[in-house]
Amino acid sequence: MLAALGIDDRTEAVYRLLLTRRDWGVAEYAEHLGMAQGEVREALDQLAELRLLRDGGQAPGSLRAVSPKVGLGLLLQQQQDALLRRQLELAESQEAILRLADEFADPLADEAVHGVEVLDGLDAIQLRLEELAHGCSGECLSFMPGGAQSALSLEASRPLDEALLGRGVEVLTLYQDSVRNDSATLRYAQWLTELGGGVRTAAVLPGRMVMFDRQTALLPLDPDNSRAGAIQVSGPGLIAPLVQLFELVWARAAPFGTARDREAGAGGPSEQEAALLGLLGQGLTDDIAARRLGLGVRTVRRMMSELMSRLEARSRFEAGVRAARRDWVS
Repeated sequence: MLAALGIDDRTEAVYRLLLTRRDWGVAEYAEHLGMAQGEVREALDQLAELRLLRDGGQAPGSLRAVSPKVGLGLLLQQQQDALLRRQLELAESQEAILRLADEFADPLADEAVHGVEVLDGLDAIQLRLEELAHGCSGECLSFMPGGAQSALSLEASRPLDEALLGRGVEVLTLYQDSVRNDSATLRYAQWLTELGGGVRTAAVLPGRMVMFDRQTALLPLDPDNSRAGAIQVSGPGLIAPLVQLFELVWARAAPFGTARDREAGAGGPSEQEAALLGLLGQGLTDDIAARRLGLGVRTVRRMMSELMSRLEARSRFEAGVRAARRDWVS
């Protein structure tokens, strides 16, 4: 009960007995409390250090306990004084942090025009992600295209996601279907789900995006190289369309942990196969279609070969026509 004052339970028991049994010695205290005499002496030494014992004045070496009102009141005042000093130190540290932040503030932040700010390089992106995640209080929405995520990206995301979920922030993440074939990304998605995050997958995703509280979003400068830099956008005119896009893709995506195949009738294509047919129908090359799906080119070609076989088509053009007739392409 008095641990906050530096008095453990054993010492408190000795102190209480001293207040009522002033004529006892160490042997009597030890027997009454069920302690060894050495433990009683250690408790007496601690009480003396805390100035809760004084010379008894009656016999040489006798001691008496200082009244709780005086002795414990003094200890409490000392603790309060220490707490006040600590609060003052923290206030001074906070002021120093603010001064340091102002001194080394990014000059581009003051030059941001219409809610757009450019972040140059991976280090700047990671620093801004940490700052935005620290200030996020409600929701974090993410597009994570490209299929399997790099080990560096997963490592950087883990402490941010864990901190957000620990504060009760809703974390919703969209990956591509192809991550289901990558063990590292799959483990991360499972970990995120177990912590309470929402994870879904879609065959095709827009560019990479991380949005905080539906107020600020980071987008890559170069969609093909997210490490090159990012654009931070804010303001309702820029954020609202991104929120609508996320909600649309999220609603059509498959929750993590469920089967991803979508049947469009007997022998119909999966979501990924339907997306491939749509991309190739737009005239995109195998290389570009593979990047959009987060797959390898050889995988895309194998998928297309299997689709042609199921459609009994002798060419890709014929496969596209037959797929359209079966409503396989939206």
